[in-house]
Amino acid sequence: MTKIGCFISTMEDKLMTPGKYTPFKDYFERRVKAVIILQSYFRRWQARSLVSELKLDRERRIEWEKAEEIRKRQEKEERIKKEFERRMQPKTKEDFDLLYAALEKWRLEELGHIDVELEGPERKAALCALLEQETQLIASIGRHELSAAKNNKEKRIQNFLDKAAAPKRWKAYDGRYTEMDTQFTIRAKEMRDIYNSINMKYLTQDERLDVLLTLKHTVKEHDCKLTREIIELIDREADLLMRGVAEANLEGLRKRISTLFLQYCKNPMFNPEAARLLKVPQDPSSLRKDIYFCPSANQYLPSTEFKIQANSRSVGKCRKVQELDNAARTRQDYSHYRIMLRNLRRSEEGYADNSQIAYLIQEKDLQYLVENIWGSQSILSSWDDLDLVLVRWDRSEEWSPWNCVLLTKDEASAHSRLDHLNEAYGQVFILKVQNKHTMARIYFSKLP
Repeated sequence: MTKIGCFISTMEDKLMTPGKYTPFKDYFERRVKAVIILQSYFRRWQARSLVSELKLDRERRIEWEKAEEIRKRQEKEERIKKEFERRMQPKTKEDFDLLYAALEKWRLEELGHIDVELEGPERKAALCALLEQETQLIASIGRHELSAAKNNKEKRIQNFLDKAAAPKRWKAYDGRYTEMDTQFTIRAKEMRDIYNSINMKYLTQDERLDVLLTLKHTVKEHDCKLTREIIELIDREADLLMRGVAEANLEGLRKRISTLFLQYCKNPMFNPEAARLLKVPQDPSSLRKDIYFCPSANQYLPSTEFKIQANSRSVGKCRKVQELDNAARTRQDYSHYRIMLRNLRRSEEGYADNSQIAYLIQEKDLQYLVENIWGSQSILSSWDDLDLVLVRWDRSEEWSPWNCVLLTKDEASAHSRLDHLNEAYGQVFILKVQNKHTMARIYFSKLP
């Protein structure tokens, strides 16, 4: 300010008037109120976000449940439709096992009605009528078997020729596959094409003669009794074609040519690729290994022709005898257990821990395990539908009859994600499972 010897101008001075004094306590309370307002708005936004996320999760859950319900219903309808097609148009051995099982079920039901309702001569007459109906149904199934065997034979022949003509294939380090044709695969491919050509129908006369000429040049490369017979039949058909004989009269001759050429294709001397596909090995010394005697069939067969159960003491009957005995007497359908065993082995492959016991048991062993040990129902929900799977009880150990549990697919999926069984299940439930494991260990004591 101005004083002696110093002048300060007041032109730019401002007049300041003191306001109301705010104590720290009031200021702090005002700031706390502002913070509470900010937090309330933020928490409202956070709650809205959480509620919207919960609503979205709920909608997703509802959509997933609807999709799962639709999927399960479609799977069930597809299974029923497939089973209906298997009954109406049987093609495989499993399909005929299903028919024989249904026939036995029908016979037992009719027999039960007859025993309850009829007596004396009426009962004998009803039993004779039932036997007559059963005979007619067996004959009908037999006709279907003959038709299916004919179709399956053609498929097996074509599959054999395709496998022989397939190129060599191996996997490279980058995961891609490399294919290579050899002189033997090229030879097999030519023979497959010729076989398909001689079995083609509705060819003109010139086309048929060209096919026969190609076949004749192919078999002329080797001189033996088989090739001479084929050439003789080819000349005979060519002569008959030139004479104008109807194709219907040449059907038997063409069938003989096709059959003899198939023998030519299966001979390793003429088709070297066929050697690895034949059931009978070319080395006679290999026939002395793993050969067992089937007393029912009175034949010596390789070990692959026997289904050995887990508690068997001997080799027993071969596969064909067991199938014939099942169709004639027991008439049980093992297709469901065969599918269950296939799924079990596929799931064990996913663990990649050298699991072995799942590959030793057979369908009958699995049937005993499911029906007698687990009662054919889920131990959690008592669900007894076909939608059941056998999974590991303890994931750290390999699957075995004493380390498994029967659950539905959804329950098995949830069980596979558990890390601590003692925390997830109650003590009573765990003791119940361990009791079943003890029963299974006693029955399957011969397994390693």
